[in-house]
Amino acid sequence: MADQDPLHESVLALSQFFVGDDRLDQTVQRVVELAATAVPNAAMTGVTMLVNDRPATAFFSNPEVKEIDEAQYRDDGPCLQSFLTRHVIRIDSLDTEERWRTFCERAIAHGIHSTLSLPMVTHDRDPVGALNFYSPHQNGFDVGDEKTATQFAQHTAVVLANAHAYWGAHDLGVRLTEAQQARSVIEQAKGMLMAASDIDQDRAFEIMVLASQRENRKLRDIASDIVTGRGRPLRAEGDPDDTA
Repeated sequence: MADQDPLHESVLALSQFFVGDDRLDQTVQRVVELAATAVPNAAMTGVTMLVNDRPATAFFSNPEVKEIDEAQYRDDGPCLQSFLTRHVIRIDSLDTEERWRTFCERAIAHGIHSTLSLPMVTHDRDPVGALNFYSPHQNGFDVGDEKTATQFAQHTAVVLANAHAYWGAHDLGVRLTEAQQARSVIEQAKGMLMAASDIDQDRAFEIMVLASQRENRKLRDIASDIVTGRGRPLRAEGDPDDTA
């Protein structure tokens, strides 16, 4: 059951962001993670933003979110409409929803049966994006979830609006594109480690983080080495002293 504590903790963590930090990808990804904390009924979360003047799911808690959302960017869907119209859109049952059937069918195929999408907008400014929540259950979100998510989206909008103002729209788009590319490589590397070592995605990510810390290199560079076959293999034990 949702209460004020998860929202309070998430907003408090959100307020500590410094938009001048050059790791924009970490900032927006943290927003996604905090959104899931604020609304515990959500199984997955994502953020719709403009990347090079085109809407895209720039960051997400699970790769399936991006796969689901691709359907609406080729056609239409609730996340996109929430972004464009500034309206909160809650779908209690994707199975019976008559609008956006392409999106609904794609979501159902991934085990999602209800969604909640909220515009991230501050005062009279254009929305900076939409915050999206996904549930595997019909009627997965109630009025309380909608209220909590709305408050969190408002705070998130301030953070992202400040980022727009700090970096400028063009530079922000470039950074988001680079972050998307880096995340794609990281996800691919995780998959390769999982297949090679018979481990889950959390363990695969942990191994890459350990390698990043050990070698003092960016995580995306470690992931790139795995995908391209450069460098020594990473072992499932994740031992910092391990040598190949």
